[in-house]
Amino acid sequence: MEVILKEDVANLGHRGDVVKVADGYGRNFLLPRKLALQATMANKAVIDQMKAAAARRSATEKMQAEELLSKLQPVVLSFTRKSGEHGQLFGSVTSADIAAELGTHGFDIDRRKIQLSEPLKALGNFDVAIRLHREVTAHLKVKVLGEAVAEEPAAQAAVEAPVAE
Repeated sequence: MEVILKEDVANLGHRGDVVKVADGYGRNFLLPRKLALQATMANKAVIDQMKAAAARRSATEKMQAEELLSKLQPVVLSFTRKSGEHGQLFGSVTSADIAAELGTHGFDIDRRKIQLSEPLKALGNFDVAIRLHREVTAHLKVKVLGEAVAEEPAAQAAVEAPVAE
């Protein structure tokens, strides 16, 4: 089945592309979700108009992504998590955590645009990629700090109390 993509579809193509897909994939996934049109002669005429509009929209989105990139450059996010002796975290820092923290800084970025191959599970400084547009990727600095355990001051006070007597 040949379809014309109305939106970018991962691992398939970009807006306006004519692609050949399996019948079931086109009929059960792409067409009901309005991600594609069947590639008929009438739809191919419509797609030329869609391509022009898509090019204008893509240029606008790219310009907005570059503006957002310049605003994200100086931002450094810090997360404090409980950790073990060797800098291993008891929890992790996920893309959802990073998106929520960016939200508190005034940036509305979808967590799916944050490219973490796996959650951050160690202390340290990390460079996290955020794909703002298919041609624009921001690199965000993330610091994961260890939380001071509340039991240490209590243990020191217990040790010092017998010495004071």
